[in-house]
Amino acid sequence: MCDKVQRASIHRRKMANVVLEFKASAGDSEPQNRPVLIVGQLNNLAQTNWTQVKGKLQPAVSEKVWQAALTALNPNPTDSCPLYLSHAAVAALPSRVSRHNSPSSAHFLSRLVRTCLPGGTSRCILVVCERSDVFASACAIARAFPIFSRRSASSRRTEKKEVTVEFITVGQDNGPLDPTILQCLANAADGVRLAARIVDTPCNEMNTDHFLEEIKAVGTELGISPVIIRGEELKQKGFGGIYGVGKAAVNPPALAVLSHKPDGATQTIAWVGKGIVYDTGGLSIKGKTNMPGMKRDCGGAAAILGAFKATVKQGFKDNLHAVFCLAENAVGPAATRPDDIHTLYSGKTVEINNTDAEGRLVLSDGVVYASKDLSADIILDMATLTGAQGISTGKYHCAVMTNSEQWEMACVSAGRSSGDLAHPLVYCPELHFSEFTSAVADMKNSVADRENATSSCAGLFIGSHLGFDWPGVWVHVDIASPVHAGERATGFGVALLMALFGQASDDPMLNQVSPLGAARMNAASGDPMVRDSKRRRLV
Repeated sequence: MCDKVQRASIHRRKMANVVLEFKASAGDSEPQNRPVLIVGQLNNLAQTNWTQVKGKLQPAVSEKVWQAALTALNPNPTDSCPLYLSHAAVAALPSRVSRHNSPSSAHFLSRLVRTCLPGGTSRCILVVCERSDVFASACAIARAFPIFSRRSASSRRTEKKEVTVEFITVGQDNGPLDPTILQCLANAADGVRLAARIVDTPCNEMNTDHFLEEIKAVGTELGISPVIIRGEELKQKGFGGIYGVGKAAVNPPALAVLSHKPDGATQTIAWVGKGIVYDTGGLSIKGKTNMPGMKRDCGGAAAILGAFKATVKQGFKDNLHAVFCLAENAVGPAATRPDDIHTLYSGKTVEINNTDAEGRLVLSDGVVYASKDLSADIILDMATLTGAQGISTGKYHCAVMTNSEQWEMACVSAGRSSGDLAHPLVYCPELHFSEFTSAVADMKNSVADRENATSSCAGLFIGSHLGFDWPGVWVHVDIASPVHAGERATGFGVALLMALFGQASDDPMLNQVSPLGAARMNAASGDPMVRDSKRRRLV
């Protein structure tokens, strides 16, 4: 193998104290020298030939021990078995999943990696799966290695740790992964871990100034200069939502845009992210139990930054704009008061009846900017918008609302192929938008009845500023609960965006996991969601 190809087959991401590598072959090594975890569905593990794994297990583990371990596994929904002391283990993913889960069992894979991967400074993960599950599996593994930490040197080891990931593909399209696919996996993992790092970072280190530096750094890497509208300029240009939310903070609010405009583009796509770097609730202040964790309120903007970086690196055929609505919802003399009326970028007036319903205000300015100033045909906003999202669709599935039935189905399909699961919310503005009726303005910013589809209503507030008769495609994605698992960020949203818009990518792996690409691969499966998506060009 020539040096160029060899370099391309090893993709290293040096972050925190974990170096995550994706290799076509991790090479042979005894488990006591390089601990190993072998993981996959039991039927896939059973298809694995001993010659494919023995180089990572011998001489400590014999073929007889390997077969005995496979026989002992009884996943319900998962199971694991040690192979050699604390140096080697095999783990089984669920043998079957429901229609609302990912075939890759991405969430279970993240858990197994966190709990079953042996310790050490140089380790190996061997994933046995079908090729269609490789992308979701790589992103799931990335989630298991968070970056941000401020533990003192006395309480944690500071040496770099290497984790090498190799895939053994089974089924019809098996064989080693080529360098192009490995590069895609590396960039996707990079994007997931970037988003998670930003979300994990507290506001004293990730205020609007710092977030803008993150955006500039990505722009520099991609050769893109961001457009930034900030502070009083927001007020002068009519961004009453972003300015009103962030004007009380020490660090001023901002609207920032990264734009990828390739030759030959036929469509314009805008991703709009909620970047509330901290949410006290404003004068409608949160309680002492609800405020901790509000550093995560920038999860939508973080996911869009990670996805934009990875997507552009892999090549994107259409115009793609990443719009970041950045503010800190702080308390102070200049803070917005309940009863204040703001004029948003749409020209519509909003009576504030809840300063803790701030995300919809900044996003409304963002989506209208995407429509008016960027002439976007497709606008997707992503946000940690409502606590009710977790009640509506749970901790693992983001909530999706859109003015297009086709895109609703596409989001669900992309969620399954990426591991970032998605489920629809009710879209019915004629029944729900009256919740925002105001006697003195065009609308209020919070609902009258908190028992009436509040997550749907929050999304409708954003859509109303575009206009419910807007001719383009609008997608709203609420990731409030999936943005974290326990006290750690997940980087949720990066894989979903890459898969959903994968058909506009130059990358064959993203083509495969996109709703249209997945249909080509799985049309014979009989899945009506896949069959229907096959008929539509989504991007």
